[in-house]
Amino acid sequence: MPILHTTYKPKFIFRNGHLSTIYSGLLRKVEGVTQKRERITLPDNDFLDLDWSYAPNKTNKLLIILHGLEGNAQRHYMLGSAKIANANTMDAVCVNFRGCSGEVNTSFQSYHSGKTDDLASVIKHITDHFNYDTIFLNGFSLGGNVILKYLGENKDIPKEIKGAVTVSVPVYLKGSLEQLMSTENYLYSKKFLKNLRDKLKGKQQLFPDQIKDKNLKSVKTLKDFDDVYTSKAHGFIDAYDYYEKSSSLQFLERIKIPTLLINAENDSFLSKECYPLEAAKQSAYLHLEVPKYGGHVGFYDSENIYYSEKRTIEFLSKL
Repeated sequence: MPILHTTYKPKFIFRNGHLSTIYSGLLRKVEGVTQKRERITLPDNDFLDLDWSYAPNKTNKLLIILHGLEGNAQRHYMLGSAKIANANTMDAVCVNFRGCSGEVNTSFQSYHSGKTDDLASVIKHITDHFNYDTIFLNGFSLGGNVILKYLGENKDIPKEIKGAVTVSVPVYLKGSLEQLMSTENYLYSKKFLKNLRDKLKGKQQLFPDQIKDKNLKSVKTLKDFDDVYTSKAHGFIDAYDYYEKSSSLQFLERIKIPTLLINAENDSFLSKECYPLEAAKQSAYLHLEVPKYGGHVGFYDSENIYYSEKRTIEFLSKL
């Protein structure tokens, strides 16, 4: 599939990757989305919270939206995607990963970049209990990696899944980890690390025998967190084993439904491997768009409707 031409040209101030990333993460506000929460029980008896919003008229189409690292269903990029979906005759369900809906989850596991079984459980719940005949997937950053890996590793995708759009995706996790730990991204990594350490303290209250004080004290970087907790809780040898097995890059060639990946050229979170030009060229299903601007999930555009949101609807409407 040819690399897609992009038409994204934001106002001059939003051509700075860091500014667009920070503005979109901290200052953007999306209003007018009414969400209704549903809690589902997972196969291991843990729970996930799903936040639903609906199109004005009855529809048979649904957009499942996944957030990024330490996000939730109320992040404004999630609300922006739900809002434009609802306005275009699609219901939307924003998935909160384990431990991200305001309550500590009950199992020792949580979520990670390659944990696709929870997405599979959400899809099964929806196909078992609702009558949507067209389901689309929409993921941001970590959530985008989960979607791409899910689509590439599964031979039997439910027939209702008709397409996907992923945005600002670290398809090569080791490279993105190294980018996040660079001096340029110090403030971002510091914020992520604080949130993750705070959650680990909450998890320690439930599992004091598995998370010791010495473990918490040893977590000084994002890689430390993945060595101490992510890898051990989810069956990996160490952080690098987790990155290798969970990166969606190796699964892209196996994707068999129309999928759009939008990664900005000036996204400081992404390494060079996160722009899979050859995989897109050789695939009949993977469409790659690399705008010059946009930062990380920061595709500012007019009327508070982001370019990535407009492209999502444009791409999916043709399927």
